[in-house]
Amino acid sequence: MLLILILQKRLTGLKRLRGIPYWAIAHGVEAWNIQRPALQKALQNANRILAVSSYTRDRLLQEQQLDPEKVLLLPNTFDSDRFHIAPKPLYLLKRYGLSPAQKIILTVGRLVDSQKQYKGYDRLLQALPIIIKQIPNLHYLIVGKGDDRARVERIIHSLNLQSRVTLTGFIPDNELCDHYNLCDVFAMPSKREGFGIVYLEALACGKPSLGGNQDGAIDALCNGELGALVDPDNIEEIAQTLIQILQGNYPNYLLYKPQVLRQKTIDTFGFEKFQQTLGLHLSEFWQTKKLEGINN
Repeated sequence: MLLILILQKRLTGLKRLRGIPYWAIAHGVEAWNIQRPALQKALQNANRILAVSSYTRDRLLQEQQLDPEKVLLLPNTFDSDRFHIAPKPLYLLKRYGLSPAQKIILTVGRLVDSQKQYKGYDRLLQALPIIIKQIPNLHYLIVGKGDDRARVERIIHSLNLQSRVTLTGFIPDNELCDHYNLCDVFAMPSKREGFGIVYLEALACGKPSLGGNQDGAIDALCNGELGALVDPDNIEEIAQTLIQILQGNYPNYLLYKPQVLRQKTIDTFGFEKFQQTLGLHLSEFWQTKKLEGINN
């Protein structure tokens, strides 16, 4: 954030002294509740601001009173070549003591910010006993490290879920795709996710995905077209939706078409689409600047 702030100070100066336009990119948490006057001024003076989701855009407009015409959407992209559909990796089944027939729920995210708890693994843990009643062989994997681990472990013990939950801790990047392919459903019922690239990675592996209906997951899951959206504070809804998905009864057939799900995700969020969207924004901007020059 300091580097961004210094860079934006310089850009603001360049714009003021030489008329050089600049754009800013708003990713998520870093773009909310901005209090620093210099950063607020940098946003006000930016010619365009690219927000990664409608949620981030709405928060910026609400909190910073920006001109809506200059805050545009540029959804995140991802490296689709790194994530592909594959069988459950045998080495991970062996590592975690699981069988190929077991139903596995996966969350990927840092175990941090225990007070705000916006990733949703807390509520998913609370939903687990409800799910297990319908799906007895269920196992839940949480991939990620952080200082919230001790508290999460206490929750697991309090719910008597020690044999049902595995906290993997840190995993290397070259194992991430294999972990997505290990699961039967990816779930992160978050509340304040700026976008959530992890949803795209799971979708590219052909996995049904569940997110919260209050943040950037709405964009990542295309308003429910690519996955299930639930109230992240409703434990019963989280549980029942995951039961439906795991039992094959969720009323969105796309979740059970891995190749189609993967392709739609690439078509919507792949790098080629990202380039097209950015190119369109740039083209429209320079066209506007050209017209302003003619009119002046």
